[in-house]
Amino acid sequence: MRIFSDLHIHSKYARATSKDMDIEHLTKYGKFKGLNLIGTGDFTHPKWLEELKEKLKPVENTGLYSYDKLNFMLTTEISTIYIQDNKTRKIHHVIHVPSFDIVEQINEALAKLGGKLGIDGRLLLNDRTSVELVETLINIYKDTLIVPAHVWTPWFSLFGSKSGFDRIEDCYQDQTKYIYALETGLSSDPPMNWRLSSLNKFTLMSNSDCHSPWPWRLGRECNVFELEKLTYWEILDAVKKKDKERFLFTIEVDPAYGKYHWTGHRKCNISLSPKQSLKIDNVCPVCRRKLTVGVEERVEELADREEGFVPKDVIPYKHLIPLTELIKTVFKINTLYSKTVWGEYNKLIERFGNEFNVLLDVPKEKLEEVTKKQLVELIMKNREGRVKIIPGYDGVYGRLVLDDSEFERFEKKQKNLKIHTQKKLIDFKGP
Repeated sequence: MRIFSDLHIHSKYARATSKDMDIEHLTKYGKFKGLNLIGTGDFTHPKWLEELKEKLKPVENTGLYSYDKLNFMLTTEISTIYIQDNKTRKIHHVIHVPSFDIVEQINEALAKLGGKLGIDGRLLLNDRTSVELVETLINIYKDTLIVPAHVWTPWFSLFGSKSGFDRIEDCYQDQTKYIYALETGLSSDPPMNWRLSSLNKFTLMSNSDCHSPWPWRLGRECNVFELEKLTYWEILDAVKKKDKERFLFTIEVDPAYGKYHWTGHRKCNISLSPKQSLKIDNVCPVCRRKLTVGVEERVEELADREEGFVPKDVIPYKHLIPLTELIKTVFKINTLYSKTVWGEYNKLIERFGNEFNVLLDVPKEKLEEVTKKQLVELIMKNREGRVKIIPGYDGVYGRLVLDDSEFERFEKKQKNLKIHTQKKLIDFKGP
């Protein structure tokens, strides 16, 4: 049984999320996407937990729940903010458990640690370390799956340039033994993580961290398993053992598509590759403030292997950009909410069942029976990992470009920008 699973999402009770982040919309668009398993997100929020208990039905002896024939796993994200080594640390963790009874025990314990459960879907623990969080969770249920979230994002992550650590052991100390996996996040992919030999023993997982249920967010990154029986414990075991027979691959957007791939400054419309930004000491050539260090540069800073290194026995991955992004680009539409985009998307889903089937499996000639040739060609490029992305930076998503010439113009612009920044630095006296 092949399982497409997105295990990090948020509910309508989390900040900056769509009001449609409810079970009904997640189920509807999860099926459109081709997902078999979705994390509930936000189980620490009392109102969301009440809805989950009301709508989800337990699937016997699986540690999972269902709604309208789609499976759900009980998950949440917890933020710990504390000072360690004279630096403020802001670390996010994705938590997975198999029952509402365990959720209730966790929520009670987190409240005693100072967590205000009804404020935000993503619970914030002030002045509580990542070590304390893991100890608390493991003492409640030893098979809690705890995954450091989007580990390279500048803010709120394990390796983040703004508030993270250089080593996993510095963050989790003696509790590192209970950390089996890391979440790559949108701005990194497995090859970037493989450059750190210290990450060899950790399984790399990929999830959308979506704040809206639309198909260009939900499932844009996910984990693909092959299981005889779908249960919480089968997934946990496959992750712990990094079992390539059961954990087949992750689906990742090209990391350049992520909002923090390159170093840059959004207000000044400046984005720079690691080589460019390091040459100017990460100072914005326009406003002379510090740039937001991107994931690619942060990986370069910590890496002890050359780019392209592939360790033994790693879980494979596939780069895929969401189908709606491909349609928007081909039809030259400015918004993903366009009737044209939805019309073309629905036409393909009605014919071929779900988005992952379209992106991964439907033969080219079958696609050509339904949609225009230019879109089919882009789907094939996407399937083969050959699409071109202008990198995202400082909270700005990367942008898919349709042809090589547009990407070449971007590269030329960056080359000229490099010359420009060097000229700026001649008179640079500091902030």
